[in-house]
Amino acid sequence: MIRVKRGASARALVEATALLILAGAAQLATAQMTTGQSSTGGTGASSELGTAVQAQQQLAAPGPAIDRATSTSQSGIDPTFHGSMVEGKATSDVVMLSLGDAIQRGLRNNLGLILQSSNQRQAGGERLEQLQALLPTVTGGASITVQQIDLAAYGLKFPGINPIIGPFQVEDVRAYLTQSLVNLTAFQSYMASKHNFQAAKLNAEDARDLVVLTVGNAYLLCVADKASIKAVQAELDSSKLSFDQATYAHQAGTSPRLDVLRAQVDYQSEQQSLISVTNELAKDKLALARAIGLPLDQKFEVIDEDPFRALDTPDPETAFQQALKQRKDLAAAAEQTKAATASKKAAFDDQLPTLKVSGNFGDEGETYGHSHGTYMAEGELSAPILQIAKTHGEEEVAGAQLDQAKAKLSDEIQQVNADVRDSILDIQTAAKLVESTQSNADLAREALSEAQERFKAGVDTSLSVSQALATDRQAEDQYISALYQHNVAKLSLARALGVASTQYKDYLGGK
Repeated sequence: MIRVKRGASARALVEATALLILAGAAQLATAQMTTGQSSTGGTGASSELGTAVQAQQQLAAPGPAIDRATSTSQSGIDPTFHGSMVEGKATSDVVMLSLGDAIQRGLRNNLGLILQSSNQRQAGGERLEQLQALLPTVTGGASITVQQIDLAAYGLKFPGINPIIGPFQVEDVRAYLTQSLVNLTAFQSYMASKHNFQAAKLNAEDARDLVVLTVGNAYLLCVADKASIKAVQAELDSSKLSFDQATYAHQAGTSPRLDVLRAQVDYQSEQQSLISVTNELAKDKLALARAIGLPLDQKFEVIDEDPFRALDTPDPETAFQQALKQRKDLAAAAEQTKAATASKKAAFDDQLPTLKVSGNFGDEGETYGHSHGTYMAEGELSAPILQIAKTHGEEEVAGAQLDQAKAKLSDEIQQVNADVRDSILDIQTAAKLVESTQSNADLAREALSEAQERFKAGVDTSLSVSQALATDRQAEDQYISALYQHNVAKLSLARALGVASTQYKDYLGGK
């Protein structure tokens, strides 16, 4: 499953380090006051300021980017499905883009689907080429021949006869026919091309599921980014409130300067996080636009949200049997196996006799007004006598290709089985994570509010507020990530079952 996190672990480590430094400084200042070192109060304040500045420098680097680990469902997708042909031109309007609109755009413009459709057309043309070898071939032609012959050049000399004959002309209009009566090699080659065409057609249909999975994932990623921005903005407001409280308390003489510096560090850290997640949303929107054919300079907003909707997961074995019937890529692999079988038969039949008839009929004469009909009919039976190496080599090549096709089909069946079971496990796990992380987020939000109230009342330091803020941030990150994982897992299950292009709304909506 693709993980959507805002680098919570790395950021938490940095902030924890800063908090430890600040806490150490606070303990040092307290120890200095309790040991009666009042004369060094100015030096203590300077030390506190230096510690806070050091902590701020550690957090001065740009905020961490979203960490996206490659998911099982996305790793096998052709990179062409992340591209598209641009549809239309950018306008000054802001496009309100729903998930359904994005998917429909992807089904029209996605490069992967366009290339698969082109492969289908190419396979169809190759099938017709192979079919022609079994059909009658009729050609026509017309010719005018003007000729003069020197008999002496051929050693023909007759006394009293001029050796120069002509010039004379012959005009000919004729139709030619060729028909194979028995040609098993051509027949099996046609059958192979027919199965290849059917496989290309099924692959083009399967590409629609891949488009839905790719576009859906890109859209849900943008939705997750929007949720992250909203969460960081709330955390920024909370840290600003704590910063203001610490400032007022310090000005009133009830709080040390260290509380102000600590709150300022938290506030600036949230500002950096907001910059980071805003940038990630902009980049993810570009990736979505690339997948659906939207001009990159076109402004748009994703308007659908991804609230939690539970999905009753099917029995894995039942779902696998359903996928075997519905997955178009499995059907395409089976057709390719049949094509390889026909190619192997064609290699063997290449050593068998062939029978064909040919003939022509036309009108021939000095001129078209002085001509007569002529024709020719011929039957030909041919058989290879000595081509052992060629025949054996063709059979070996075709046999190897058939073994490869069978192995790929067997592996794809097991991969589909794994995809179905992985998706079901991911849905079940993500659903539990959503429930637990939502509870954690609620508790962390309540703890942050309590810490702020205690600090405002003067019964606690800003350290508790800073720690509660970090906990709240991590809890929000985990909830957003779990929610995203759950929705992508449902979309992946629809793909694993072969129904993503037709039933994605049912799976994302829950049932």
